Amino acid sequence: MRNFTNFGIFVEMEEGVEGLIHISDLSWTKKIKHPSEFTKVEAPIDVVVLDIDKENRRLSLGHKQLEENPWETYETIFTKGSVHEGTISELTERGGQIRLDPYGVEGFATPKHLTKEDGTTAKQGETLMFKVIDFNKDSKHIILSHSRIFEDEQRSEARKARRQAAANKPAAEAAPAAPQVEKTTLGDVTGLAALKAKLEKAEAKAEPKAEKVEEPKAEAPVEEAPKADETPKTEE
Repeated sequence: MRNFTNFGIFVEMEEGVEGLIHISDLSWTKKIKHPSEFTKVEAPIDVVVLDIDKENRRLSLGHKQLEENPWETYETIFTKGSVHEGTISELTERGGQIRLDPYGVEGFATPKHLTKEDGTTAKQGETLMFKVIDFNKDSKHIILSHSRIFEDEQRSEARKARRQAAANKPAAEAAPAAPQVEKTTLGDVTGLAALKAKLEKAEAKAEPKAEKVEEPKAEAPVEEAPKADETPKTEE
């Protein structure tokens, strides 16, 4: 091992041949900010050749690739909504790093998710229960929350109380209210009266007028003429 940089470790494989282990290829699980957190200068380290740069006679090396990717297993353990015990290993303004023993992996919790039930903020070194609210195997992130545990419990209790209150309501209260009959206003009455008068007037115009029937006049009696064979008698 030759020397450290902020982004990795230069390793001399043999004379004239040099390789670089990028900081992200040192560990599957640890969040390493500087190589000195992982190893020391001149300390031997096992590596795997990841790529060869022939022109620059340089190799891309990896150390974590000597082991199987544990994130395949973590995906089945740290499922969304699962709860695990963790210890706050570091606190910053952005939040806290949570060490999830015994898996050897760390998660992250923002400040609002480090609030305890009594309103105080969890401190570095505290061991608490954390709920997984997000898991990303590709970016190797586990997002955790302590406050979400008791918040979910409070919401569950509130829903249970509402259901219980609804079940205890008297039948009369539970029955739907009778529909309200709309009140007729003075304007409605006036309008209806005018409409009724209009309709009656129209009906009166539509009815034919009754014709007067004249009674037949009494005819004067007609005197009958004497018959032809009848002659008036004369006195002798």
